[in-house]
Amino acid sequence: MRAAQVWQDKICERVYDVAFKPDGSQLIVAAGLRVLVYDAADGANIQPLKGHKDTVYCVAYAKDGKRFASGSADKSIIIWTSKLEGILKYTHNDSIQCVSYNPVTHQLASCSSGDFGLWSPEQKSVNKHKVSSKITCCGWTNDGQYLALGMMNGVVSIRNKNGEEKVKIERPGGSSSPIWSIAWNPSKDEHNDILAVADWGQKLSFYQLSGKQIGADRTLSYDPCCVSYFSKGEYIVMGGSDKQVALYTKDGMRLGTIGEQNSWVWTCRVKPESNCVVLGCQDGTIACYQLTFSTVHGLYKDRYAYRDSMTDVIVQHLITEQKVRIRCRELVKKIAIYRSRLAIQLPERILIYELRSDDTSDMHYHNKEKICQKFECNLLVVCSQHIILCQEKRLQCLSFTSVKEKEWVMESLIRYIKVIGGPPGREGLLVGLKNGAILKIFVDNPFPITLLKLSTSVRCLDMSAYRKKLAVVDEHNTLLVYDINSKELLFQEPNANSVAWNTQCENMLCFSGNGYLNIKASNFPVHQQKMQGFVVGYNGSKIFCLHVYSMSAVEVPQSAPMYQYLEKKLYKEAYQIACLGVTDSDWRDLATEALEGLDFETAKKAFIRIRDLRYLDLISSIEERKKRGENDNELFLADVYAFQGKFHEAAKLYKRTGHEPRALSMYTDLRMFDYAKEFVGTTDVKSSRMLMAKQADWAKSSNEPRAAAEMYLSAGEHMKAIDIIGEHGWVDMLIDIARKLDKAEREPLTKCALHLKRLKHHGYASEIYSKMGDLKALLQLHVDSKHWEEALSLVEKHPQFKCDVFVPYAQWLAENDRFEEAQKAFHKAGRQDSAVKVLEQLTHNAVVENRFSDAGYYYWMLSMQCLDIARDNEEQRDEMLKKFERFQHLAELYHVYHSVQRYTDEPFSSDIPETLFNICRFLLNNLSKEMLLGISKVKTLYTLAQQSQKLGAFRLARSCYEKLLELHVPSRFQAAIERGTLVIRAKPCHDSEELTEAMMCYRCSNNNPLLSNQGSMCINCKQPFIYSASSYDVLPLVQFYLEEGISDDEALSLIDLEVPHTDQGKAQEQDMNNSDLQTLKINDDLDSEGDHPPFAAKISFEQGGSTFVPVKVSRSGLLSMSRRDVLIKRWPAPLEWEYFHSLLPDVSITMCPTCFKMFETEDYELLVLQHNCCPYCRRPTDEPH
Repeated sequence: MRAAQVWQDKICERVYDVAFKPDGSQLIVAAGLRVLVYDAADGANIQPLKGHKDTVYCVAYAKDGKRFASGSADKSIIIWTSKLEGILKYTHNDSIQCVSYNPVTHQLASCSSGDFGLWSPEQKSVNKHKVSSKITCCGWTNDGQYLALGMMNGVVSIRNKNGEEKVKIERPGGSSSPIWSIAWNPSKDEHNDILAVADWGQKLSFYQLSGKQIGADRTLSYDPCCVSYFSKGEYIVMGGSDKQVALYTKDGMRLGTIGEQNSWVWTCRVKPESNCVVLGCQDGTIACYQLTFSTVHGLYKDRYAYRDSMTDVIVQHLITEQKVRIRCRELVKKIAIYRSRLAIQLPERILIYELRSDDTSDMHYHNKEKICQKFECNLLVVCSQHIILCQEKRLQCLSFTSVKEKEWVMESLIRYIKVIGGPPGREGLLVGLKNGAILKIFVDNPFPITLLKLSTSVRCLDMSAYRKKLAVVDEHNTLLVYDINSKELLFQEPNANSVAWNTQCENMLCFSGNGYLNIKASNFPVHQQKMQGFVVGYNGSKIFCLHVYSMSAVEVPQSAPMYQYLEKKLYKEAYQIACLGVTDSDWRDLATEALEGLDFETAKKAFIRIRDLRYLDLISSIEERKKRGENDNELFLADVYAFQGKFHEAAKLYKRTGHEPRALSMYTDLRMFDYAKEFVGTTDVKSSRMLMAKQADWAKSSNEPRAAAEMYLSAGEHMKAIDIIGEHGWVDMLIDIARKLDKAEREPLTKCALHLKRLKHHGYASEIYSKMGDLKALLQLHVDSKHWEEALSLVEKHPQFKCDVFVPYAQWLAENDRFEEAQKAFHKAGRQDSAVKVLEQLTHNAVVENRFSDAGYYYWMLSMQCLDIARDNEEQRDEMLKKFERFQHLAELYHVYHSVQRYTDEPFSSDIPETLFNICRFLLNNLSKEMLLGISKVKTLYTLAQQSQKLGAFRLARSCYEKLLELHVPSRFQAAIERGTLVIRAKPCHDSEELTEAMMCYRCSNNNPLLSNQGSMCINCKQPFIYSASSYDVLPLVQFYLEEGISDDEALSLIDLEVPHTDQGKAQEQDMNNSDLQTLKINDDLDSEGDHPPFAAKISFEQGGSTFVPVKVSRSGLLSMSRRDVLIKRWPAPLEWEYFHSLLPDVSITMCPTCFKMFETEDYELLVLQHNCCPYCRRPTDEPH
């Protein structure tokens, strides 16, 4: 019990009496010559009332709250309204000592030194009665039938409503012990009216209405001036000459001090229906105190011990609802319970109780030990042989003989402590600290073990049944669950104020918060239900909840967590949960699910629970069959489905397991001939005949199909009618039925559409599917009927069906020799493997048919297809990237060989000698180590020899003719080669200097041979040549790479931030018609000397050597570059971008944004004008990239 002062006021006059308005809103105070009115909430003085001419001794409020009365030494009584207006005044012959309103009739009793009067609103006069002694106090019984008068001569006189004396109580002290205060207990639970009497013989006594004393007198150490009950009669407050107000039990046991003052306390009252106490003192002090009664309790499994009436302990068995009361007759400060032990801390000692037997339902406790010593502690814990005292940071372990055996000092305040079990004398304690540390302490070990260290304070703790998991509620109301061994946070939940693990299930806990009870099993979502209070225990299906001061056991069906396990098909775990407590319907669901999941052991135990003998017989028969060697689970499941009435599912399983006769027998036994007929369509003729015979025996069929159909329609049997009509091909009737049916009747509509489709009336079938909104069926109809335009039009609006259309469309195109369109259709359908196969076949056909330009195009498409697969499929990425590189290489070789083939096989060629010369050298440089199908080395050498002779490369021509003589040459080239061999001998044995200079490496400035066995790269620095895809001249480009840590976006931004060069002319970037093309072009009057000194220094520094050293550019190098001199191949992922720097800015270069081939701008523009597309990848110029 704690008392906090709410407000205080100090006036000049002595305070004799106070009274509360029944609703507790106002406080009436008798002080001096005035009646003061206060706001009871904050102590504000509302209004002083004047009307008396002498000291006001007493005040009283009527029970209905409409009026109150005040009595004064001026011998008068004033009746006041609740609006603070005086309405009546009457007098006595002597000063008024006390007043009291009848709680039922609102009759006012006013007492003076020589008489008392009874006044009621209905009467005009006051009935007065003489008494032999001065009346000091008075009070009505709860039913308003009797009035008790306390007198100066030590007598208590009990009168009826007419003033007649019925009982006279004479105190032993007589006039030396005047009665100074009396009060009737307002409790409605008491069978008898009980009167508390306080006299100046320093005694407190209790009497029944009959005058019989209850118990012995309670000796006080002061002269009592006032006594008052709480609204429900559970406590008494008293004040007097000891200058304080104290709290007592209703039996007169002192519990503690409410407030201390500097002078006598003349009056004290308890605010109605609250724990507020107001007192008035001799020095004029008026003070209001708020009392807080903390819950003193303890819980162990299903036993709950709590304090009652401040001096008793009640132990409640939460399962059996048994209760036992232990009367301590002193203030109970702390309670602890563990197994058979119960510890109760009183002000001056600790009592240890023990159960008389080991019976779990035994509730008989006897006193085992008594520790006669005063302890100050925040928390008390009892073990089998010890008690644990917690005082802030300190834990002390004492034996039952008061010997201190251990002491632990924590690093922070202890917020929570709990016994988690263990052998007697060696129990473990779970301790949570304010700094977030969680410790385990064994009572026989001086060293605590740190389990966890949180960042926030601990509010509540619990450990799971197997001591593997720890649940913590922190000061932010967050529930944290940890694995104790790994310290891993398993999960967390918000809005928790307490938590408890299920003592019978390791993976189940409950927590409360925000008015909800939350149950969590394993890692499944939380199940919630409304609940007041907070959980303190969880045992099986019972959750123990503390709400205010009462503990209750909430029976919680474990249905929700059981179904969570069932969804995961964890039948054994679901059975364990069900054993904690579920309904019969839940048991049946568990049994059925386990049976369908073929967990016969669990299903059997669940069916035993609900005593279902039919299913137990089924399980028993299946177990017998398994013992005989049967192990076909699908057949067992089919039997289960048939037993459950799921006949169609059973038939499908019978068919799958090869037991069609069982399914047929099942259908015929059940007279389900329609389903049997449908099923027997897949079996032999003998079974069909047997089925027809059985159906004929059971019912007669009609010989008038049209009439039968009309009758079925009248009866609402649309399906049977549609079957008859469809079988006979009556299209008009089918259309009429379909148009009359509602679109929600999908099954008969679908049947109509299928019949119309079979009868080749696709338009009507399409109308039905559109009415149903069945887009998939409509698409399938168009596909089956080869109406591709309608199908493709629908797919554009509903792309989710693209596979359903493009795959059959691609197959149809392939069957009709439209392979390129088929390949695109496969690609659109996402069937990359099929698209690749078609492309490979197209490529092979093109090579065999000498369509080398097409072959190059198909190889390029193959490479891009492989790149798409590599982007979408990580498992095939490496393989697809290798294929991409290979197909890109082949695409370029076949593309250029097309010009050679056209030169040798056709009478005219549009290619100039320089282009053919470059193409042949490119081919031979790249074919030095391999030979490809369709590419003739003879034709390539012959073409190169012819063009070399024309361009003055006589040495190269002579080398080509010599190589041709070593090869098997077709007869049509024989004469020309022999003639050329003779002619070339008359020419100089050297090549034109202009041609050799054209092979200069733009990186190292080294001249390269016209033919090289090292491939298309510089023989000095190994830098690969970059060729124009039109003339196959070497372009003045050098590929460079980014230094580590530079991303493509950063590189692009650095290049765009080019540093202007003041010593150079203004170069400008000019775009072609397509904005996606990257074109390098400057005005002819620009001076290019010293264009990029940082890049030139970079490549000259790293050139030379036997291995290729790539050019790597730093951020400063990128910043120094001009955007107009850089070309970027922006390959899609997973390829990396490629960067090229132009060393001759006056050479205008254009790159196709699709295939990334480089062209001299003039050549590219001419070729685009000729073909209206890229000459390499055939991308139309008007197609967006």
